[in-house]
Amino acid sequence: MSGMFDEVAPGYDRTNTVLSMGNDRLWRVATTRAVAPRQGQRILDLAAGTGASSIALAKSGADVVAADFSPGMIAEGERRHGGIPNVTFVQADATDLPFGDGEFDTVTMSFGLRNVNDPKKALGELLRVTRAGGRLVICEFSHPPSSTFNGLYRFYNDRVLPVVAKTVSSNADAYDYLNESIRDWPDQRTLSSWIRETGWTDVAYRNLSFGIVALHRARKPAP
Repeated sequence: MSGMFDEVAPGYDRTNTVLSMGNDRLWRVATTRAVAPRQGQRILDLAAGTGASSIALAKSGADVVAADFSPGMIAEGERRHGGIPNVTFVQADATDLPFGDGEFDTVTMSFGLRNVNDPKKALGELLRVTRAGGRLVICEFSHPPSSTFNGLYRFYNDRVLPVVAKTVSSNADAYDYLNESIRDWPDQRTLSSWIRETGWTDVAYRNLSFGIVALHRARKPAP
């Protein structure tokens, strides 16, 4: 699957902005505010892609590790942002992270968990590399609770998104996969239960854009 993301890396951010009608920027702002990065913190931004989310976090002065399983995404991120001293790009598998136990104050993952073969294992790995009392922020596509709005959203994803993707993306098939992965992904309550099952506490979520996206938050228990 990483090869698919390698192919779309150069135009990835622009395509996401077009397909989300600009909402991706609002979701990034909401995620950054939920993370609440501060100078002196060490933050893992997993599934960072080309690093747009990592740069937003690093503006606080926090040290940010931008990790992704796609070498093409990492290369594009380094090309764009390699000169920023408090951002480090690392290729990493979410289910086998190359970091020590308790290494990060906060871990965050945006629009990547549903691309992992074993999401619960990835949530467990995120727990492992987070310090006691540290925080988790997951921003992911979800399911609008309104049946009417959900119907409109499904129509857009099934009928409109593929046409637009063929126009603006270098690999429209990748966005067919995107649509399928969103449709098959569990709802907000189910993902919250997965987060609890893997050992996180204080689990909560709030909907963004009428539930197209949900922002999940949790904390690693203190000893």
